[in-house]
Amino acid sequence: MGVHEDIAACAASHGRLLAAVQGLTDADVRAPSLLPDWTVGHVLTHVARNADSVVRRLVAAVEHRQVPQYEGGAEGRAAAIEAGSGRPATELLADLVDACTAVDDLLPVVGEEVWTREVLAGNGPSTVPASRLVYSRWREVEVHHVDLGRGYGPADWPPELVQRMLPELLETLPSRADAAALLAWAAGRGPAPELAAWG
Repeated sequence: MGVHEDIAACAASHGRLLAAVQGLTDADVRAPSLLPDWTVGHVLTHVARNADSVVRRLVAAVEHRQVPQYEGGAEGRAAAIEAGSGRPATELLADLVDACTAVDDLLPVVGEEVWTREVLAGNGPSTVPASRLVYSRWREVEVHHVDLGRGYGPADWPPELVQRMLPELLETLPSRADAAALLAWAAGRGPAPELAAWG
């Protein structure tokens, strides 16, 4: 898929997510998500701040600059998520709508020459082409839609995303599990090993 197909896929994922969270109550956003120690409010806040990080880095790329994904790095990211997670449902949802809309408004108007410019990757200081931000955002929305625990599951992921994301994740397995245990599982000689967190 090219960047323009990724833009359309990202917008479609935003649409599914926003439709799914309409009408969430304060009780709903205080409920546990499928991520350890995170409520639904944490997940919604993270998805919104991730959208901000896409806009932040793309605008910088347009201006021939590079900026970190999150102001304050990992600590700033964590603080922003924690600070935003306890807001009322109406505030959380309005924030999410605004953040997703900002991405959807920006992506189609970015000049073709910008997509090949290097931006700082999420784990910096490495860089990736700006076009990678679109795919990364699409992937982020789909994975965290599942994490909300609201009935959207891996079986609902777009096949195009699965085909693209699965090989990438398979490549990370040796660094996220005991090698012998991973080999035993892959050979049908043992249970699935415990994996270190991804993403």
